[in-house]
Amino acid sequence: MVTLALIGLVGGLITGVSPCVLPMLPIIFFAGATPEVSDHEEDSPHRHRRPLLVILGLITSFSVFTLAGSAILAALGLPDSFLRWAGLVMLSLVGLGMLIPQVGHLIERPFYRLPKVAGGDRGPFLLGLGLGTLYVPCAGPVLAAITVAGATGHIGSDTVVLTIAFAIGAATPLFFFAAAGARIRARIAAYRQQATRFRVIAGVVLIALAFGLAFNLTDKIQQLVPDYTAGLQESLANSKSLQDTLSPFATAENKDLSLCAAGDAALASCGTAPALRGTQQWFNTPGNQPISLTQLRGKVVILDFFAYSCINCQRDQPYLEKWYQTYRDDGLVVLGVHSPEFSFEKSASNLRSALAAEHTTYPVVQDNDLATWTAYRNRYWPAKYLIDTRGTVRAIRFGEGGYNTVESQIRALLQQADPTVELPAPVTTQAVTVGTPGQTPETYLSPGRPGYVGSPRYLSTHASSYTLSASQPQDTYSLGGNWRVHDDSIVATKKAQIRLHLRARHVYNVLAGHGTVTVSRPGQPARTFTVDGAPNLYHVLDSDTVLNETVTLTYSAGVQAFTFSFG
Repeated sequence: MVTLALIGLVGGLITGVSPCVLPMLPIIFFAGATPEVSDHEEDSPHRHRRPLLVILGLITSFSVFTLAGSAILAALGLPDSFLRWAGLVMLSLVGLGMLIPQVGHLIERPFYRLPKVAGGDRGPFLLGLGLGTLYVPCAGPVLAAITVAGATGHIGSDTVVLTIAFAIGAATPLFFFAAAGARIRARIAAYRQQATRFRVIAGVVLIALAFGLAFNLTDKIQQLVPDYTAGLQESLANSKSLQDTLSPFATAENKDLSLCAAGDAALASCGTAPALRGTQQWFNTPGNQPISLTQLRGKVVILDFFAYSCINCQRDQPYLEKWYQTYRDDGLVVLGVHSPEFSFEKSASNLRSALAAEHTTYPVVQDNDLATWTAYRNRYWPAKYLIDTRGTVRAIRFGEGGYNTVESQIRALLQQADPTVELPAPVTTQAVTVGTPGQTPETYLSPGRPGYVGSPRYLSTHASSYTLSASQPQDTYSLGGNWRVHDDSIVATKKAQIRLHLRARHVYNVLAGHGTVTVSRPGQPARTFTVDGAPNLYHVLDSDTVLNETVTLTYSAGVQAFTFSFG
């Protein structure tokens, strides 16, 4: 039980500092800072408890509704999205109360008769309860185990301990934001004009964030922020102690899935893919009718477990869509299994809107009861299971990244099925054999991906002019000249350059368009090669020894660059 609590706490702490909490930070800051609308809290002996009460309310609400939200809503006959919309309405009313004190008094009045919490004011705790319904942390192995337990009703003492520990870990960083807000509020409380201005700002921010959350506008911001905790989440997911503790029980149908090492570049043979089961509505199939894996025999299938509000999944989806569009005529089927993290994601209309917003055209099925998820002993969003034409699972990938490896596996299985097939050029990059431990990792030339150092500091679709970094840090790149930045690539427009620090024998660049690229190395003559046509892998550098240097590449206008990879 102690081990379980530690796993939950560590998983929660990782989540609590991840990009997915960004929309909650200003909400928590002002929640900790803003006293009761009656404005008597400056004189209250419990005012210093406000941040703690807000966080306690959030922990309580998140824990209860994550484990039992579906059961509670079903018993009351309420829709799955009720809790989320209730939290949004409450957040909007609190913001309105900050702007108009008279409205605030009316909002408070129904709660005057409720008992006080911990001897203090009831408002902060109630506000925390509402915020807990809006808290949508990033998907991870610990949260996956909690969600599965809640959705399937298999809730024991170990699940409760895990949930509470996770909630405490995830809420701990938020507590410091609430405390910071409370401290600032206390310092300006004596200055009525500043206090009034602070209250107005708080009200505007809360209402704006409620609007942004309601229409998923905050997702776009989160997608642009690199998931700097992905490595920690992957390490946690792959730890044996976590897998032994949290993985669903093996059955005769799925026991061979353990033969596949998640993320391994080599294809394996990991048993027949478990059948889809317990599903609800289908999307993007003829007449939205169900299909089965048996019907897909003869096709290469990517089975992708995802949740539409999961930021990791949103960043993953464009690659799946690109592969589907590129290889479906050659025998590839991408099949999305939507396994919700939260009750509001169970809504078919919500999912339909999300698929339209992401321009998803491949088949998707609802797995609201996580029956198919459990059949695959899955524990991660997103998760890909690559299935060959005979219905055998050949590879598994958890989380984002590894796209060159996955595409290489797709191509290998398509060619195994039909050795005469003429496949189109790769749309990400081909697998490159790793020849040097510690070499430069695959580098994506797109917003929201780590690796860029320059001025402006981050790649932006709104910026066009860039300046090369004078001193290029190890394993990074910077841009110079004018570039047009897309979601998945950059296009040279004028005097366009990339300065790249690398550690590798071989350097590859996925390029498209028509033009030239000139490679300049210290003490070496420049080399120019031609780019012509659809995205393809170009050999930039080739050396018998490991290079550890900075090179500069000059691109003519119209050349489109996607990624660098190394070997």
